[in-house]
Amino acid sequence: MTKREEITLGELQERIKGTIESSFSRRYWVRAETGEVKIHSQGHCYIDLIEKAQGSGGVTAKIQAVIWASSFRMLRPYFETTTGRALERGLSILVNVQVTYSQLYGMSLVITDIDPTFTIGEQEIIRQRSIQRLTQEGMFEINSSLEIPLLPRRLAVISSEGAAGFRDFTKHLEENDFGFSFSIKLFPAPMQGESAPDGIIEQMERVACEMDNFDLLLILRGGGAAQDLVCFDDYNLAINIAQFPLPVVFAVGHDHDYHIADMVAHTSLKTPTAAAAFIIDLFVAEEQQLIFLSRRVSLSLQSRLQSETNSLERFNERMTVALRTRYREVEHLLDIYERRVISASPFAILERGYSLALKGGKKIGSIKDAQVGDDFTLLLSDGSFNCKINSIRDGKKR
Repeated sequence: MTKREEITLGELQERIKGTIESSFSRRYWVRAETGEVKIHSQGHCYIDLIEKAQGSGGVTAKIQAVIWASSFRMLRPYFETTTGRALERGLSILVNVQVTYSQLYGMSLVITDIDPTFTIGEQEIIRQRSIQRLTQEGMFEINSSLEIPLLPRRLAVISSEGAAGFRDFTKHLEENDFGFSFSIKLFPAPMQGESAPDGIIEQMERVACEMDNFDLLLILRGGGAAQDLVCFDDYNLAINIAQFPLPVVFAVGHDHDYHIADMVAHTSLKTPTAAAAFIIDLFVAEEQQLIFLSRRVSLSLQSRLQSETNSLERFNERMTVALRTRYREVEHLLDIYERRVISASPFAILERGYSLALKGGKKIGSIKDAQVGDDFTLLLSDGSFNCKINSIRDGKKR
């Protein structure tokens, strides 16, 4: 009977370790996606590296990797500075690894280097695809075509509850130097990480249900590392912002990065404080416009009043001149008429030495008006005589 070979578990593990490490003695550059990422208190970084099937997205390969603290102290800032984000779940990475085997923990990979430019390329490819798709769907002009009300006082805000950015926003609005008042309602949502897009979209749906109560939607975040803002390149979030029925003001506290959410929103600003200043400026501009129009109306009324006053004064002057002229004309005519009347008056004739014969108070203008024996009065300029007709002579028969 053949004697069977028996070895201990430790011996088997040693053989496996030797076989693996001799077969994979060199280092490999490996493309993978990050799963769970944990940073140990001693500074080591443990990462689940996975590979997913195209289409279904199911995990087809998985292994644990580690970056020892001595390497992680250098690789971490290098990766974050280059990519603008932390080493976290869901990233496409290219890492240089050494295959190792432990009797206690099995096979794993020790990451000795990482190429951040690979991750940037993957992120940028996804971003550019989203931008291209949104462009084809005509999403970049939809929200910006909405008109912001002249005085947007009722504000819906999506932000992290208790975040410094939201506090800065409300403080700036409430302490404005002009005494403007605003109604602000917060819809809290996560503003970074994988859950941020869905959380923001959920709150946008709540705002949409109450849209008659609001003039404007603001999405605010008070700064942070660039890697915290990658969620704002999410396609679904961009679609919801673009198609939102209210104008969207987007301000997430970034100075250099320009995200897809910035592109599809009605107005993009750098910080929540800048968003508050933007709203206050709308009120100030409207107030200045009202002051300007008020001054224009006042000046117009003053000008019209002065013009009418000047016209009235000129009219009065013309009327005065016309009346004076007319008065002189009438006075002259009256003088002429007076002289004519006086010259035609019987008394004027008497003054010139003539006399007037009256019978019964009536003028005797013809011998036919009197008979022999009639009494008549002979009127002179300084008196009269009572006379009797003794005879009548016809002047035509002389």
